[in-house]
Amino acid sequence: MQTDKISEQRLIEKIRHLVPEQMVIVENFIDFLSQPNTDVSLTLAVAKLYEPPTLHKIWDNPDDAEYDQLDR
Repeated sequence: MQTDKISEQRLIEKIRHLVPEQMVIVENFIDFLSQPNTDVSLTLAVAKLYEPPTLHKIWDNPDDAEYDQLDR
């Protein structure tokens, strides 16, 4: 039980450091995960939708193109 409280507190601290736009994303994702019968692949698809556009610039490059093919 103590471990759960520590994990909860750690998450709360991380959330407090987010900008408001990121908090909305986190809240939406938590709401989605709280729904019954959540499918893992659907969860991952939604998470991908919430990726910040700035990450696309980092991840979408010719050097990583081989890795893009691994999940297909």
